[in-house]
Order: sequence, then C-alpha cells, then structure tokens
Amino acid sequence: MSVVVWWLVTVVMVTVHSASAGVVELNWEVEYKLRWPDCKEGIVIAINGEFPGPTIDATAGDTVIIHVTNKLSTEGVVIHWHGIRQNGTPWADGAAGVTQCPINPGETFTYNFIVDKAGTHFYHGHYGMQRSAGLYGMMIVRSPKETLQYDGEFNLLLSDWWHQGSHAQELYLSSRPMRWIGEPQSLLINGRGQFNCSLAAYFNEGGLKECKFKDNDDCAPTILRVEPLKVYRLRIASTTALASLNLAVEADCAHVQGHQLEVVEADGNYVAPFTVNDIDIYSGETYSVLLRTHNPTPSRKYWISVGVRGRKPNTTQALTVLHYADAPEYDHLPYPPPVTPRWDDYDRSKTFSKKIFAAKGYPPPPEKSDEQLFLLNTQNLMDKYTKWAINNVSLSVPATPYIGTIRYGLKTVNYQKPPGKKIVEDYDITKPPVNPNTTKGNGIYNFQLGRVVDVILQNSNVLNGRGSEIHPWHLHGHDFWVLGYGEGKFRLGVDEKTYNLNNPPLRNTVALYPYGWTALRFVTDNPGVWFFHCHIEPHLHMGMGVVFAEGVDQIAKMDIPNAVLGCGLTREFLMNRGRH
Repeated sequence: MSVVVWWLVTVVMVTVHSASAGVVELNWEVEYKLRWPDCKEGIVIAINGEFPGPTIDATAGDTVIIHVTNKLSTEGVVIHWHGIRQNGTPWADGAAGVTQCPINPGETFTYNFIVDKAGTHFYHGHYGMQRSAGLYGMMIVRSPKETLQYDGEFNLLLSDWWHQGSHAQELYLSSRPMRWIGEPQSLLINGRGQFNCSLAAYFNEGGLKECKFKDNDDCAPTILRVEPLKVYRLRIASTTALASLNLAVEADCAHVQGHQLEVVEADGNYVAPFTVNDIDIYSGETYSVLLRTHNPTPSRKYWISVGVRGRKPNTTQALTVLHYADAPEYDHLPYPPPVTPRWDDYDRSKTFSKKIFAAKGYPPPPEKSDEQLFLLNTQNLMDKYTKWAINNVSLSVPATPYIGTIRYGLKTVNYQKPPGKKIVEDYDITKPPVNPNTTKGNGIYNFQLGRVVDVILQNSNVLNGRGSEIHPWHLHGHDFWVLGYGEGKFRLGVDEKTYNLNNPPLRNTVALYPYGWTALRFVTDNPGVWFFHCHIEPHLHMGMGVVFAEGVDQIAKMDIPNAVLGCGLTREFLMNRGRH
C-alpha cells in the first residue's frame, strides 16, 4: 500500500470520542534511586524503580488515571503530560504554580484525564529541575483506526545527562554571579549512554576505551533488532534539558536509499511525508519516522547515532545498533558511526524545519488573527543574577497556582502587568542589550475564548559577547500552526505576507533560531491557565516563559479537585471556607 493513501483519512483518526473507550489506571511511586545511566554511578528519579519511567500505552479516547505517590523525602513533585491538551481538565496538566500545587512528600495525587488525540507523546517532571534528574518517560496514544502500515515499532527517548545533581545545578544557575553548569557529560537513548567508553572505540572514537558490558548493565544500549524487508516506525521524543540533537541511521551502501527516514508525524500530528538521511530534534519535540530495512548480504549491524546540534559540543555521541536478524552477535561493525552535522550549520537545521507541512485533511489556520503578541527573548541581569526575560520581564511563578486564584477570585492574579504585547521597535537584536537589567514578574496574559492569536517569537544577542541561542518553545494545552520562520528582526506589515496559511504544520513545540523570528497562530479554545515557555530546563529555571489564561469566567465555574490547590492562598481559602 502506498504510504500517501492513508493521509486522506488522517483527520478521522486523530481525535476520538468513543463510548467504548477504555481506562488505563496505574499506581506510581516516585523516588530517588542509584543507577549507572552512562556507566558512571549517579542519582536518578525513578518511577516504580524504573529509569526512565514506564511507558504509558493508551488508545485515543481512553481515560488515563495515574495515582502518583511522592517518595522524594524532601521535595514536592508534579508530572506534566507533554502533548496532551487536557480539554476539560486543565488542573491535570502538571505544571507547578500554574495548574497545581506540588505533591508533598509522602502524599498521593491522582491525575485523571482523557487522551483524545493519537500520537507520540511523553511525560516529565515540571517542578524545579526534576527533568534533569531523570523524571521522564514515553507516552504512546494509539489510533483505533490507524491506517499507517508498518511491521513493528521502537520508542527512542532521547535525553542528556550531567554527573552534577539537579539540586546543585539549580544552585549554580541561581548563584550571584551565575555558575554555568556546562555541557552534559553524556547523551542517553532510552536512559542508556556511555561516558567513559565507546561502542565504536576500535575506530579510535574520541580516544575512549571499548565498552565491555555485563549482564543487565544499566548503561548497555537498547539494541533495535529488525528483520529484512520490513517497515518499522521509530517513535522519537527529546526530553533533553539543554541539548538540541541530530539522529541518524548508518546508510546501507548496497542500496540506493540507504536507511533513509520518512518523517510522518511531528508532535502528535501527521505531516506530509518526506524523506531525509537524518533528523534534527529539539527539546520538547516528538517525531515518528518510517525506516525500511533491506536484505543485506551477509546480514550485519548498523549504527544509530545521536549527536549535539545548536551548541558547541563537548559531549560524545550516543550510539546504539540496528541489528539485522542472523547478523553475528559480537562482531565489530565494519564502518564508523554517522558523523553529526556541524553544530552551527543553522541553515541545515532550518531547511529541515521548513520541510514540515501538515498532512492532507488537516484544517488550515484562520486567515486573520484577532491579536498579535510579540515576545522578545533576551538574556539579562537582575541585581547581578543572570536571568532570561521576555519583553524584559523574567517570569517568577507564584506559590499559589494561577488556576486556583482565578477559580476562587482571590484577587492576586496580575492581569495588568504581563510582559507586554507590542514589538520593541528600537531594540538592536544583533548586539548585547544597552540596558542589561531586567525585572521579575508574574503577570499573565488574559485572553477571551475564541480569539485567534498570533505569537511572534523574536530572538536576540546574549548578554555578553556575540551569540544567539536556539530556544525551543512549548505551549501547554494547545497545538498551534507554525506560520513561518525569518532572519533578523521581524518587520511589522512586511513579514506577515510571507506566512504559510495553506498547509502549516500543527505543533506544540517550535524552534526559535539564532537572530531570527518564528511566528505561530493558535485559537483560545481551551479554558484554563497554560504555560508557554522555552523547553530548555536552565532557561525556564531562569525565567524564560509566560502564562496564558483563557476563559477566566469559565475557570471560575470549574469543579477543581481540592487536592490540586493545597498550598499557598488557596489552602488558606479552602481551610477557612465554611467557618464563618
């Protein structure tokens, strides 16, 4: 069957509301464990003793119920279900200070929500820097009417790993002056990497010794075992704290097409299929690609490599193996792994992003927007602390969740002083800021329901020297249309004419490239309070985010479980309610 045929019925299979939907109910205990994720002992956050956490496997329309018990003895915890829109259950989104209070040590909180949309998703901690500590796992939502045909599938959860603990990282980033945490020591594939050895050492790979694994070693790679002449779906998710990545499969030189990857899904939305030799993936993004195996003679093994993009790498590639049936188990691979493209070849990265279009059958965006929101990304100082800021405001999420203060009208939500909406006309994005100082704020944007909102993300130069970083931005509670990318400063009244309004892809995470802009459009159709932030963990920790409130009048009528709001002013309100 031609792969193109099934795109015509994509929209039918994406969203499901079925009377026969099932229930996925799980009991999780979250606690610290000693593991060897990169062949060096470290402390990870595990779920039921597993690192990464267990894979959730559900079908669109299912109700997912997860009882999370916090066994971290000295800190709270929340879990964000990345890519799940939480229609009707915004309090289950799992964003501390925005949609819920952290779960206290020793307590259990139940997440209960419907997964209405098929796709490749993941979950992760969203309190402090617990994602850096390993609190993450895959979440696969299947379509009951899947028409994409393949013979098997593999999950590839990509992450980065530091030998320095997440608490120390938080302290370093919050110090005055800031102590930068440096590049990760290792990259992990499904929680497994190699720091002090290499699978490819016999090619003199980085001068490391060759890895010798024992049975059940934590750091032994997960091998992808395949049959010849089959089609495999690789579900790929990046939960990195810092690194942008590139994934490639070693080419089969005996075949014209090698081991090319056909991209078919991005962030849980099907895309018009296109074929590449490798993919760039930023923190918060997910993809599905189809890999077609050949019939190598003799049967052999091939490298799968993951390397750093967008930052000058000081981290060796993560490697695993595509192992054809009947290939020798212990033979060395005959060729070295694929070379990761140059880290600062941004044109190559942009070319990949610009190949992504919505599959046939997806609705185009509304032709016009009701509001425009310009978000200037800058690095600044605040009383000699280094911060990231949006329109010169560095976000500080309050102790009382926004959703609770709105629900009970506690008058503490600051609608009047969000970071602003208008373009900063006189800001030179190519130079360090003339005024390096920023302010701290917790104001939020208040949108009426049914509004069409354009967000223009504008990148700029860092605080010192010359440089501009990639920022992958993630929106909770929504998918958005990516209307376009541009170089330099956004030109109001000019660059809007370049928008793709015919078949832009639907995403929940999008890259903002150095010294450029990215434009997106979404509809405020999901009452709730939603985080919109850079998905790089240190950047969010240092204030790089904003918050959207939608349908405040409806939030005020929501039946929000009391367990969501057992902290701050909402705890006081709930305790005192009924006493007078």
